[in-house]
Amino acid sequence: MAKLTVVGIGPGDADNMTLRAHRALQASRAIVGYHVYVDLVRPRYPDKEFYTTPMTRESERCRMALELAERGKETALVCSGDSGVYGLAALVYELRGERSAPEIAVVPGLTAACSGAAVLGAPLTHDFAVISLSDRLTPWPAIEARLEAAAAGDLSIVLYNPASHGRPEHLRRACGILLRRLPPERPCGVARSIGRDGESGMVLTLEELADYPADMFCTVFIGNSTTRVIGGRLVTPRGYRHG
Repeated sequence: MAKLTVVGIGPGDADNMTLRAHRALQASRAIVGYHVYVDLVRPRYPDKEFYTTPMTRESERCRMALELAERGKETALVCSGDSGVYGLAALVYELRGERSAPEIAVVPGLTAACSGAAVLGAPLTHDFAVISLSDRLTPWPAIEARLEAAAAGDLSIVLYNPASHGRPEHLRRACGILLRRLPPERPCGVARSIGRDGESGMVLTLEELADYPADMFCTVFIGNSTTRVIGGRLVTPRGYRHG
């Protein structure tokens, strides 16, 4: 059997892909992934075999990658951002179960919390929470409880999957939950199309964020009680100046 490597490709552009990820893709014979992510790497590795599945077919995608490795093909399963943060690394291990083959390796990547924070300034210099607003796999009451807990803990918060065609009101609902504890003027930010054409960042308040027309290309940041806007950038101090 060959090895299956689960690769986080970061935002998708070459500048934000790690050397380790690049080497893993170079060493592979087959590259498997959601078609959007495969299309991001296809031009750099034209000699590879490519296999794709549509959105929501994650189990099928992972089984395909495992089967290719079992048939002796060095295989890379690509994930946007990091391979473990809302990625497929855990599912690959679940599907392989207690077997020892094929060998699995996990290559981390630059997740949107980090790359989006850099677009906006430095909003994650202190403790923070990452929460997905997609309720396809997580019930909304659990998401709501996590939002409330993060707000109660005075954590900076990063929201993944803030809205889509099927759930256009989720960001507004999340802001409503946060506004139960947080002031409407709390500094927030939105990073869009991180690392891709049209990359942009916007700083706004929590009250304004509730009306922001977010989509799946957006990553949302909510500051903690010390976060402020400095020179138009979103900044959360760590406290070094007072050390």
